[in-house]
Amino acid sequence: MTSHKVTLVGHCRPDVFALTAAVRGYIPGAEVNSINSIDQMTDPTDLYLVNRILDGRFPNESGIELIRNIPDGSPPAILITNIEEHAQAAIQAGAQPGFGKADSRTPKAEQALRGALKMEAK
Repeated sequence: MTSHKVTLVGHCRPDVFALTAAVRGYIPGAEVNSINSIDQMTDPTDLYLVNRILDGRFPNESGIELIRNIPDGSPPAILITNIEEHAQAAIQAGAQPGFGKADSRTPKAEQALRGALKMEAK
């Protein structure tokens, strides 16, 4: 089985805990890391899960702007937001379809994660 590396970007501790559990539930064997600095985005990963409002040391607090500035050829990114308008703006900025924290334990989250990692549906 291929192990996938997922990086949580700009999330607070409670959200890191919840999102890590969700990712590992849908992607068995996934390695989940959390970063709170733009400098850490050079670490290898297969997928970024970006908070809508970044917690940490970033050029600004907008997860959408961070996604917009991810260089071509970088791993895919998903914006984690419950606000549909922001989810659509993130897709226009280059993100993969995502989900909100309220959906982290639903088929929507599973579909978004597995789709971004190019995995077959269960």
